Amino acid sequence: MNKKRDLLVEIGTEELPPKALKTLSLAFAHEIEQDLGKNGFGFERTEVFATPRRLAVKVINLDEISQPTLQLGPPVSISFDTNGNPTVVAEKFAEKLGCAISDLKRVGEGKNEKLSYEIPGATAVQLIPSFIETALSRLPIPKLMYWGELTTLPTITQVNNERHFDEHSWYGYELDKKPGFVRPVQWLLLLFGNEALEMTLFGLTSVKHTFGHRFHAPYPLPLSNPDEYPEILKQQGKVTAGFEERMTIIRDAANQAASNVGGIAHIEDDLLEEVAALNEWPVPVVGNFDARFLELPQEVLITTMQANQKYFPVKNAAGRLLPHFITFANIESSNPESIRQGNERVVLPRLVDAEFFWKQDRKQSLAERVESLKSIVFQKDLGTLFDKTERVANLAALIAEKLGANVALAKRSALLAKTDLMTNMVGEFANLQGTMGRYYAAADGEHADVALALEEHYYPKQSGGATPSGPIGQVLALAEKIDTLAGIFSAGLIPTGDKDPYALRRATLGILRVLIENGIALDVVELLDAALDQFSHDFNKVETRQKVIGFLFDRLKGYCLDQGYTSHEFEAVLAVNPTSPLDFMLRIRAVQSFRTLPEAESLAAANKRIINILKKSDQAPTETIGTLVEAAEKNLLAAAEQSETDILPLLAEQNYPLALSRLAQLRDSVDAFFDNVMVNTDDEALRNSRLALLAKLSNQFLKIADISKLQS
Repeated sequence: MNKKRDLLVEIGTEELPPKALKTLSLAFAHEIEQDLGKNGFGFERTEVFATPRRLAVKVINLDEISQPTLQLGPPVSISFDTNGNPTVVAEKFAEKLGCAISDLKRVGEGKNEKLSYEIPGATAVQLIPSFIETALSRLPIPKLMYWGELTTLPTITQVNNERHFDEHSWYGYELDKKPGFVRPVQWLLLLFGNEALEMTLFGLTSVKHTFGHRFHAPYPLPLSNPDEYPEILKQQGKVTAGFEERMTIIRDAANQAASNVGGIAHIEDDLLEEVAALNEWPVPVVGNFDARFLELPQEVLITTMQANQKYFPVKNAAGRLLPHFITFANIESSNPESIRQGNERVVLPRLVDAEFFWKQDRKQSLAERVESLKSIVFQKDLGTLFDKTERVANLAALIAEKLGANVALAKRSALLAKTDLMTNMVGEFANLQGTMGRYYAAADGEHADVALALEEHYYPKQSGGATPSGPIGQVLALAEKIDTLAGIFSAGLIPTGDKDPYALRRATLGILRVLIENGIALDVVELLDAALDQFSHDFNKVETRQKVIGFLFDRLKGYCLDQGYTSHEFEAVLAVNPTSPLDFMLRIRAVQSFRTLPEAESLAAANKRIINILKKSDQAPTETIGTLVEAAEKNLLAAAEQSETDILPLLAEQNYPLALSRLAQLRDSVDAFFDNVMVNTDDEALRNSRLALLAKLSNQFLKIADISKLQS
């Protein structure tokens, strides 16, 4: 029986990039798992540890020896001659494997009998170091850092009274000949059960100890087996090794600290992860600031505390900010009061700056900033932000008119939409664009719907985020995103691969979500045409139009798949080219419901058969159905005429589920037709009548979707 042991590998480093720590740790574990699995090593699971100064992976119950593999060779028929002596083919196979011909086995029977050799399993002790080195080399590190001892003085030359250093002479070795890492590596721990494995990497030799907290326990902590790792670090080293565990500690401590001052900690997941990546031993500290700053928009204070200082703001039960914040010290200080005072001193000038920006910005209204948009180029072919503003205003007026919204407010909101980009506050905190537009518009006395639209036209801001709640915001969001989508495509800047500098994928998904999730029935192709008509630069409108439509419906397909629809259902609706995303969703819901009916499979097959027959016909079917002779075809005609009458009002109401349910009742008549009638008869008039009947039947389904696409 294969023996098993736990494996622990730890890479000790200088402080790792906090925003990349979780990704690096998970990638490290994933790469090790991949290499172990590919090489036949079984294991139960992995545990991942990550702190600012270490990446570690524990592999539970790892096989000491990998599973043997069977190597198949050439057929026996060509491996031995008629006298039973091995041929060159057999000798080459044995030589390749490094074994004797007598070690080869035979598998299979008759013509399929082949030579084989069971390659024994490899030992984990031999291969683990190479797996770790490979895993580290594949981590998602955008830029490697190199380090080393300075063995020679740098070469300095004097040119025109300027001192120049030869950068390569700072190092005792060529940089491209040594491995690099995201941060300088300080130690390497490699423990397999109670055995310390030997490995040399980054100029270091592996050891059997870890190191604790930089200040509380900066000395070796010996380990006898991997199970001791997290507890020894915690009890002796003042380090909580588990990333998720630290997040829980920080969340609970922040909530308790906020409760102690009568509030609730405002904790956002991104900041929680970052704080966990900055602290090995998080200790909460409550700080305070002058209550006068609460007169500022609370989003400004929250952004200042979170983005600049990594603080958790504190709110009351009603969601309003309190003059407190929670920070975390990576140390148990003997004088925590000094830490509190230090953080209060640091945050004060940030808040003072924000207060200054708020007061300065309000000296000029948003309307007075419109002219300054002429100085900012949106895109060289598409003009300035002012040009974009004018285009968006025209589109907003068109959309508002179609929806029965207030056209004047829509145009006003479009006029002011980008003006907060010209304020000091948004210049300092770009993530507050839109939010500050709402505050400044309200302070200027703009209509409440306009102020709200200035913020909400950026919605949805992220996947799954809220769409605009107000009608003017919805109008403006659509106009702005459609202008961007059409404009950037017209400039030839089509997203490729991961490159999407104008966030067109997000903008397109935003268009779809605003229309679908708010029940807005607009023809998106018509809006696209209106947007393209406004551009005066040289581009191929027809080609651009087709590319944008394709891009848009690709995003719609992704949206539908995320909603649980299948690609067949999507293609069935796409085949009839509905240009309203809302209408598209009504149809696809009906198609999904139709597939649950017992008649669905038979009718889908029949429609596929009908379409194939019509395609192969030498003559397009006429609209007139002449004389029919068979009872089955007469019955189908009567049934089709009745269903056509029945579904017309349902289609007018977009009641596609009921319409398809009604068409499902045609199954028996359709089946009887194909069982008893030959369409391609020699009688041309009769053949044309039957083709016309099939076309009539198919067209009824095609008023909703091409259900023949449901045939896989």
